[in-house]
Amino acid sequence: MKKLMLSLLCVTTFNAFAQEDMTVQNSIQGMVGFVQGQVVQLAEAFDESQYDWRPAEGVRSVRESLLHIASANYFLASKMGYAPPEDVDFMTMEAKITGKDNVIAALKKSNAFILDKITQEETTKLGEEVDFGFMKMNRLSGLLVVLDHNGEHKGQLIAYARSNGVTPPWSAAQ
Repeated sequence: MKKLMLSLLCVTTFNAFAQEDMTVQNSIQGMVGFVQGQVVQLAEAFDESQYDWRPAEGVRSVRESLLHIASANYFLASKMGYAPPEDVDFMTMEAKITGKDNVIAALKKSNAFILDKITQEETTKLGEEVDFGFMKMNRLSGLLVVLDHNGEHKGQLIAYARSNGVTPPWSAAQ
């Protein structure tokens, strides 16, 4: 009986360590996905003719802002060790991708990419330092930067939408 109890304890302990708690990653992924969904809704709500609108000279247009989000998703992931897909050059996206459908497709592809990478992060490594180029921070902070960056530009795009008579779709029904 003691051997059986000891065996069960060992199996239970092993399973507890083998099944890493992904609460943090899943929570961040859920929030990033929510914000990304709203950004995509905004991207779809703009008319194609509004994609080159910018509030002032030297400020990103609607199109450039959407592609900036997409390229930053790849950039931040690359700094954490996740190479972008071979067909993605995130350094030239803002300049090279045109047309509403192409912009939305690039945005959705980068969204799916970063959401996948968030859940690949190991809980035991979230405290490891990463040099993001603009500052050094731990991997958890890097995941939070993804959330913050998407949210920052969602707010920018809401202002762009309102300036162009576009109502954010999630607030139109209220």
